[in-house]
Amino acid sequence: MATDPVHKEVLPHEDTTSSGLYFEPKEPAGSGMLMFAVVMMTIAGVWAIIEGIAAIAQSKVFVANSTFVFSDLRTWGWIVTGLGVLLLFSAFAVFSGSQFARWFGITAAGLNAIGQLLFIQAYPLWSMAMFAADIVIIYALVTYAGPKLKRPF
Repeated sequence: MATDPVHKEVLPHEDTTSSGLYFEPKEPAGSGMLMFAVVMMTIAGVWAIIEGIAAIAQSKVFVANSTFVFSDLRTWGWIVTGLGVLLLFSAFAVFSGSQFARWFGITAAGLNAIGQLLFIQAYPLWSMAMFAADIVIIYALVTYAGPKLKRPF
């Protein structure tokens, strides 16, 4: 009859236990959060490089007459630029899925969080936003990264 379901051959890539639709392998738990962390590390790294270059050039976007923990705005510009480069390297390293890349990313995000807190005198609101982003990055790397996601992407 016309209302009978059509049965076709069972192929090795089909899921015959459910509705008969093609089987899609599930992504490991946390792969979306890990991808978010990698994207955030890339964005934070690029922004830190831009922020550092602006500080090195003594740009007028920073708070005037601010007092830093040590040195001056130009020195902190070099520090923040270095932290941005470190974040970019760690973002690309996390794609390997190794434990070293995981801990390298956690260390880079932690150093950037501390650096942003020490740079807060120059750009208060953005430093706090970058600090919050670094905390989310650290959470994602601690919770979801590592060998269990050897090929997450």
